[in-house]
Amino acid sequence: MLDIFQKAEDEEKTEEKPKMKIIVDNREKNSLVLSELVATKEVFLEFKQLPVADFLIRNIAIERKTISDFISSMISKRLSRQLEEMKQYPKQLLIIEGYEEQQLYSEEGGINPNAIRGFLLSIVLEYQVPIIFTKDYHDTAHFILVLAKKQEGGQISLRAKKKSLSKKEQMQYILEGFPGIGPATAKKLLAHFKSIKNIVNAPEEELTKIIGKKAEIFLLANKDY
Repeated sequence: MLDIFQKAEDEEKTEEKPKMKIIVDNREKNSLVLSELVATKEVFLEFKQLPVADFLIRNIAIERKTISDFISSMISKRLSRQLEEMKQYPKQLLIIEGYEEQQLYSEEGGINPNAIRGFLLSIVLEYQVPIIFTKDYHDTAHFILVLAKKQEGGQISLRAKKKSLSKKEQMQYILEGFPGIGPATAKKLLAHFKSIKNIVNAPEEELTKIIGKKAEIFLLANKDY
């Protein structure tokens, strides 16, 4: 005789296990990566306003960039700041998406390919953040899914926050926004002139003495600001 109660018990035992949880920054809501993850029916996506990173899987912070976003955030120094903030997590990962759709080393945007290579090396060697290159959003989603499976069962920390800059760091950050002014040049200028106001008002001869030919580029850019 069929025991319907036993059948119900067996069905309870074979219930689907809880889905893997991935925390997603609100600003990623329109990303096609999410539709791919949802389609797998293996993950639960929780949306939050994340101060750091685009995805959190346990204590792994993941920043995702399309190639065009990677280039623009490299030029604006925004990515350097994001990589620094991601250090608040024990592990970090940078995903650069779309190598099948766009050339990473195209000079159309006026960026020398060696500048891009140098920055990639800095990410790995100085910031110590691993980089994964993915073909497209579908590939990105599956990398994230595999990572979630590997990290299944852990707790996710939301204690990260935007890092506050000291006054000196703020001035350096502003200076690095000018064409031709990198971290080393910005530090030289601040060590000599002490403030952005003094740098902007300095005569060309004095600037040239400190930073050489870059003084001309700085002065030309300063006229546009």
